[in-house]
Amino acid sequence: MSSGITIRALMQIDNLQPKFAAYNGATVQGSVPLSGDTVLIGEFAPGNGVFRLIDRALKASSVEATSQLVEREFGFFILRSPSNAEVSAARDAILAELGATMLDRVKPKVATTQIITSVEPYQAQLLNKWRKGSLLVPGQTLGILECEPAAYISIAANEAEKSAEIDIVEVRAVGKFGRLFISGTEDSVATAMEAAVKAIEAVDGVAAK
Repeated sequence: MSSGITIRALMQIDNLQPKFAAYNGATVQGSVPLSGDTVLIGEFAPGNGVFRLIDRALKASSVEATSQLVEREFGFFILRSPSNAEVSAARDAILAELGATMLDRVKPKVATTQIITSVEPYQAQLLNKWRKGSLLVPGQTLGILECEPAAYISIAANEAEKSAEIDIVEVRAVGKFGRLFISGTEDSVATAMEAAVKAIEAVDGVAAK
């Protein structure tokens, strides 16, 4: 790539699941994604690059801007549409602007996974203080997944919900690491965590430097 921008993450997620869509709807700044939508999620370095890339994507398609965040190191965005073709057009416009392909994105890796059975009431309450999704009920099983780059945690969350009846407690997709917190029965959380890990491991790209 000759743009000087590194694609830390870029993913197109179709058939957004109901709970993950609702979570995003409660936390995003812009257009609210709905169940069944397709979203394009990107993370780039340096962060200021997202302004030009989002502008290019919006001009090339009928997608709507859901999130645009720029922090110290990275820039992050979500674009949405009920049309998979329109999201594909936005993705292709971004890649053309960068002179890149999807194979130029950083390949994610799973950092840690944890499954905690029969969560204690005090720990549940601590987590509930800062969660933005479902309440964690004492006695439930809690699954925690951490990955790098952070934005890829979104595809993990959507696949986790596809695979099992779980609740989404928190999805942190911005920063150095992405973190997913899900809850449910022991069997459902184990199934969902397995699907989430597989989703991250299936993404192709280049090794992080």
